[in-house]
Amino acid sequence: MRSAPTILHLDMDAFFASVEQASKPSLRGKAVVVGGLGPRGVVATASYEARVFGVHSAMPMAQARRLAPNAAYLVPRFALYRSISDEVMRLLRALSPLVEPLSLDEAFVDLEAGGTAWDERSARLAGARLRADIREATGLTGSVGLAASKMLAKIASEQAKPDGLVVIEPGTERALLGPLSVRTLPGVGPATGDHLRRAGIHTVGELAEAGEDELVRLLGKAHGHALFAMALARDERPVVAERETKSVSVEDTYDVDIHDRVRVGAEVRRLAGRCVGRLRGAGLSGRTIVLKVRRYDFSTLTRSETLRGPTDDPAVVREAAERLLESVDTTGGVRLLGVGVSGLADYTQEDLFAQAAGAAGEDPVREEPADAPAADGPAPAERHWPAGHDVRHTGYGHGWVQGSGLGRVTVRFETPGSPPGRVRTFRTNDPALEPADPLPLVSRRPGEVEGAQGGGGAGTESA
Repeated sequence: MRSAPTILHLDMDAFFASVEQASKPSLRGKAVVVGGLGPRGVVATASYEARVFGVHSAMPMAQARRLAPNAAYLVPRFALYRSISDEVMRLLRALSPLVEPLSLDEAFVDLEAGGTAWDERSARLAGARLRADIREATGLTGSVGLAASKMLAKIASEQAKPDGLVVIEPGTERALLGPLSVRTLPGVGPATGDHLRRAGIHTVGELAEAGEDELVRLLGKAHGHALFAMALARDERPVVAERETKSVSVEDTYDVDIHDRVRVGAEVRRLAGRCVGRLRGAGLSGRTIVLKVRRYDFSTLTRSETLRGPTDDPAVVREAAERLLESVDTTGGVRLLGVGVSGLADYTQEDLFAQAAGAAGEDPVREEPADAPAADGPAPAERHWPAGHDVRHTGYGHGWVQGSGLGRVTVRFETPGSPPGRVRTFRTNDPALEPADPLPLVSRRPGEVEGAQGGGGAGTESA
């Protein structure tokens, strides 16, 4: 194990909520909650102002509204988050070839592998420079932890939050870890934590004192050995630059259970189209089609079918998903549907199902965009205006949706660089109002090439 603190862990501060505050001057310094706004929605992230009220990630949105009724509740803008994440990851890769992204807002970096740092002083300088570069490029803040291992670097970045930098100096690791909860260590979730608590082990120091043999007895050989090593501040896990993608999938949760079998089939076809869109976007194909169904009683069923060869044909994926659906009883209602492809490859092979469809003279299936309504469903009665999303009015300029309902949409007109703006209300079908792309959070310098702040896909975010 290395001795110099040259493993860096970056964690952007309340990333989704911070992006929303940076782009909306009227929300700066105020409680902001980002997530699904339907009855079954959950919190993706909450600003630090909202956390004061007890709101946190993965909390049911209904509970968050009870705790912080006056917060701003916004629908995620994943395309914008992805574009900003790409800019942050570009800065990290300038430091080292060994960058291990964990999510849109979090990553490990091996500074020594990039020749960027070799001792405590150079590591601290690299961390400080990175934080300044991120602020200049995105207008956002990130917390940095530096240590001799991934486990300790992540602990350091948590201690640095928000908007700070913490270095764990060599020789201080055991003293730092001792009083911390066992839940601090990687691999200790609620179940393992409860098991250790019942054995009288609450802190990392008590974990080390228990001894390796006792931990193996309590947790099994592999887990016991691993946790004992971590309790002694030993973590040999390397920073891995690329993680192999094992599957591509999409899923939707519905605010109201779907009982109509025709509608369920239409949703599965739509999800199959979205899944193939992501598959092709990544330049991949796959052999195994997976259908996920969560029923009215929260029971979750998965069905899969493996094809003769990898495919990225939307007709093949759709037909396989429909066949899988035939074996699932949806009588009581469906609350979630998902379609995925695994067994990935970077090439395609003609599939017998597709050949059969072509021989029968069937029309090819048209890929549907991610936000297209189900083909068999009724056309929407009015345009949908998600809270927090960008709009442009021919008379008032750029703004964002504060809320909509009863045929009306309320818009606040402001930009990242403007003062807090005025609020106006329009009919939802007002021809002067249109959806718009997000604006850059930071004004670009003259001659700087404009980036695409607004492309990309969905992801997860940590605190």
